[in-house]
Amino acid sequence: MSKISIIIGSKSDLKTVESAKEYLKFFNIEYDLKILSAHRQHNELKQYIDSIENGPVKIIVACAGMAAHLPGVIAAMTHIPVIGVPLDASSLGGVDALYSIVQMPKGIPVATMAIGKAGVINSVVFSAKIFAISDNNMKKKLSDFQKKGSKLT
Repeated sequence: MSKISIIIGSKSDLKTVESAKEYLKFFNIEYDLKILSAHRQHNELKQYIDSIENGPVKIIVACAGMAAHLPGVIAAMTHIPVIGVPLDASSLGGVDALYSIVQMPKGIPVATMAIGKAGVINSVVFSAKIFAISDNNMKKKLSDFQKKGSKLT
């Protein structure tokens, strides 16, 4: 089963994340969506990460703006691969979030996507590529997707 967990730090991030729904559907990727702040709900975040550690979730997509600690905090808590998506939530246009996510200390990697909507969509496509390593159906879907110019239709 191809399942990811999408974690956002704030309800205000929902609109950006929803842009990826049609890609999740196209690639037939199941997902959970959680709103958990690394700063305001640290204990709840830890409990959630612990609860998925040995389950069907194979990839975590963590989206965050401003200080953007969510992806790094999650990566420090789990062995599940984390894809970080910086969001435009400040006067710096998301560059602050990009630097926070991409500049992780050695030993705590976070795969980092583009800022905003393109990054969220790319996190789904990247997840599909990871799943395609061991899933021939996913490999076919990716091939079809690429033949269409990396578009859904």
